[in-house]
Amino acid sequence: MANSSKAELSKASVAGATVALVLLTAMNFVNYIDRYILPAVQEQVKGEFSLSDDQIGSLTLWFMVAYMASSPITGWLGDRFPRKWMIVICGLAISACNFLTADVHSYRSLNFRHAALGVGEASFGIFAPAMLADFYPEDQRNRVLTIFNIAIPVGAALGFLAGGVIGHRFGWRESFVASAVPGAVIAVLIAIFLKEPERMHDKNEKKSGEGLWWELKTLATNKPYLCSIFGYAAVTFSLGGISVWMASFLQRMNGYSQEKAAGVMGPVIVVAGLGGTVIGGLLAQWWSKRTSKALYLVPAISAVLAVPPALLCFFGPSNLTIVGLSLAVFFIFLGTGPVNAATLNAVRPEMRSMAMAGQLLVIHLFGDAASPKLIGIISDHTNLRVGLGATLITMVVGGVIFFIGSRVAPPLVNPDVPVAA
Repeated sequence: MANSSKAELSKASVAGATVALVLLTAMNFVNYIDRYILPAVQEQVKGEFSLSDDQIGSLTLWFMVAYMASSPITGWLGDRFPRKWMIVICGLAISACNFLTADVHSYRSLNFRHAALGVGEASFGIFAPAMLADFYPEDQRNRVLTIFNIAIPVGAALGFLAGGVIGHRFGWRESFVASAVPGAVIAVLIAIFLKEPERMHDKNEKKSGEGLWWELKTLATNKPYLCSIFGYAAVTFSLGGISVWMASFLQRMNGYSQEKAAGVMGPVIVVAGLGGTVIGGLLAQWWSKRTSKALYLVPAISAVLAVPPALLCFFGPSNLTIVGLSLAVFFIFLGTGPVNAATLNAVRPEMRSMAMAGQLLVIHLFGDAASPKLIGIISDHTNLRVGLGATLITMVVGGVIFFIGSRVAPPLVNPDVPVAA
């Protein structure tokens, strides 16, 4: 009877974890649709408000400022209070921001709208991975976070497509409004079906209660954690800037229409980004059975290999632009799942929300908060090719930091345990 009860409990736990993974991945997917609509329509926005490239880059800057400012607060909340209802509130708030875009009629109000969206997305980006880490054991987190992060290339691709096509035919505001409905629906489904997981605690350590300052000092002296987040920040500096400006690059340098640029960016990100995410996750899962360094080595190799095709894309002949872009996207996304698993595995269980908050703060503060604006400034003084190419220096820096991280990588627990869900 006891064995039967345990089996039923185990099945219920697996089912609850699977439901959480599906719903949170779906919400992550919608978030990345929202985020990549603006790059698809920013040439329309620039024309309507008569903006410079510097001002266009500032839209992303203010999004990231709000994103970063809210992350320490939401990280603290996520380690102390139930995350389910905070995720629901975030989802509904993000949808509301998109609905309200219909009433945006000035550059200042668009900046405010984008900043408000940053608060909602930052909160979800902290709560969701930490919650999944409580549903799944350490040896399964790379696989689970790889699935969760599949939403990045797929959502980004659909964001480019939706923004480009809907914006071209009905106006750029309507493309944001169209993305609001699925976010609201998924938030309601999370409210109904998602269960709050039991928080894991390390039995060999004191449970959290030492206070915020103690947690910050602990993270600031955790070498594996610091290598994972600062390596990710260096890569994000390049990736964030390129993703904001690539559709504009195709329109200005290759003569594409907005709709055609979106039609190219969407498939490239889906095929190359999804392929890179899946293959990178599988490679890290296989390699982790042989060495705990794998979660750092895969992102390191990913960053270094992305540079040559990116240079080909920006400075090569126009008939090779898409080839270079596809290869660069594939290599960049190889490291997406492993680097998030490395971040979560480097910290104590009861500090995961704060660890993710620290990751989000660092990758945006030192990453993509400034790079879109920097590219815009360089573009205003030279051209967009030079602006995009200048960011690739940090891709190499990221690879070096990840290689350093592999030397201090913590051991993985039970890497050979079969997948349960």
